[in-house]
Amino acid sequence: MSALPPEPAAQIAADAAPRPKKRDVHGWLVLDKPVGETSTHAVALVKRAFHAKKAGHAGTLDPLASGLLPIAMGEATKTVPFVMDGRKAYRFTVTWGVETATDDAEGAVTATSALRPDRAAIEAILPGFTGTVMQVPPKFSAIKIDGERAYDLARDGEEVTLQARPVEIDALRLTAHDGDSSTFEAECGKGTYVRALARDFGRMLGCYGHVTALRRTRVGPFTEADATTLEDLDQARRSGGEVLPLLTPVAQALGELPAVQVSRSDAGRLARGQSCLLRGADAPIEAPAVAVFSQGALVAVGEIVHGELHPRRVFHLA
Repeated sequence: MSALPPEPAAQIAADAAPRPKKRDVHGWLVLDKPVGETSTHAVALVKRAFHAKKAGHAGTLDPLASGLLPIAMGEATKTVPFVMDGRKAYRFTVTWGVETATDDAEGAVTATSALRPDRAAIEAILPGFTGTVMQVPPKFSAIKIDGERAYDLARDGEEVTLQARPVEIDALRLTAHDGDSSTFEAECGKGTYVRALARDFGRMLGCYGHVTALRRTRVGPFTEADATTLEDLDQARRSGGEVLPLLTPVAQALGELPAVQVSRSDAGRLARGQSCLLRGADAPIEAPAVAVFSQGALVAVGEIVHGELHPRRVFHLA
């Protein structure tokens, strides 16, 4: 019997030596990260597949989570903060009756209950978790305490106490319920922990709960329609050897910013780090952040003060 083909992640990682020379690659690869893959390893796989000099991601996904992991390469790394500050959407399943140390299926059981909530009880608590709410992050999280990651302290057996902080939750919907578990959809802002939602749902309902499935379906301007899988990436490499067509343009990351058009001469000034005056009756007078274009090309992200455009990040995409 013939051997099964290797998994895409393993195949991408197993390129034959010598490795091709690294190159300047500019754009986003919106990866549909599979369950079991770490965000750091996923970035390494993508960077290697593109032979890119520089890469980073916009928001960690836990290994047990799947979904959108936007990976920036080259000049796109300058737009990472704008993507990370964007709204996010998740689909997740909470299993009732058990609370764990990590608030997901990976952690040790810390509390149990024979109680199970009905659909009406669950829906009744959701309004209290929407809007601006105070949330205590999970003990196993990347938040720093005196310079140390909370999850490192928790793994070492130290007592971890995190303070509640405000987060924005735009919408929460119960989409399925079978008695022992429930599936939700959430739309939220930066810093919201879905695992903490599951924990707090369970405590409020008096039955405990933890996340057993989690998928991120939106990050800022990126949606599932933009996603590329590791299988897609591997197939592109094997069919033609070129993966650049899979990239999403750098400018798409700035899709939620107002766009400003400037002349070619003003674009030159901005590229040199100089400001320029905006002309025309429709030119904005004040704006904290705008995406600047010239003849269809992304030039900079800038700030407008009293009608003057100041470059904050300049792009070199040629």
